[in-house]
Amino acid sequence: MAKFKSEELLRDLSTDVDRIRESAQFFSNVDKTKMIYSPSEGKWSIVQILEHLNAYGRYYLPAVEHALTEKVTGKAAWFNSGFWGDYFTKSMKPTNVYEVKNKMKAMKAYSFSNSLNVDTVQKEFNEQQDKLKDLLAKAGYVDLNAIRIPITLTKLVKLKLGDVFRFLIAHEQRHMVQARNTLNTVGIKTDQFPVLMTVAGRP
Repeated sequence: MAKFKSEELLRDLSTDVDRIRESAQFFSNVDKTKMIYSPSEGKWSIVQILEHLNAYGRYYLPAVEHALTEKVTGKAAWFNSGFWGDYFTKSMKPTNVYEVKNKMKAMKAYSFSNSLNVDTVQKEFNEQQDKLKDLLAKAGYVDLNAIRIPITLTKLVKLKLGDVFRFLIAHEQRHMVQARNTLNTVGIKTDQFPVLMTVAGRP
């Protein structure tokens, strides 16, 4: 499995979140009618993509915060990714900044109709990125191997804290690439769209 220096991993992931926040700022300047535009039947609009990410954040961010508060550990210099954590992260992470090759079908509970309030969705997304940055900072004082969080699919599978961060951020990167590509379909130039990825989460 992949092995990382804990401090470097958290720093790289924090940089990735900064770039995701820059991407969200890019969307804030887009006309709202284009934020709710669906490219074709079965394809999500940008606001649906952001709400999908919000739904994951509603589960994982409180779970991480609770675990950081409840479990006291010492720091560990190295983080060793678990089998499932590494697998899920690599499955989610885009292979490049322009496309998502391995298509996946979202669970019904994490799919939303296109009748969302753009301002409300964007506000929550931005707040979640602030919370994620805060949790990454707090994680610098614990052992990323020792704390485990159940995944959304089943409480029987738990990921190490380091892998939860890696997976959650890779998932956001994946869908922000999707959202950026959706902008292209409505005629908005994306050459100034933030580059989403560092090497964070990679071996």
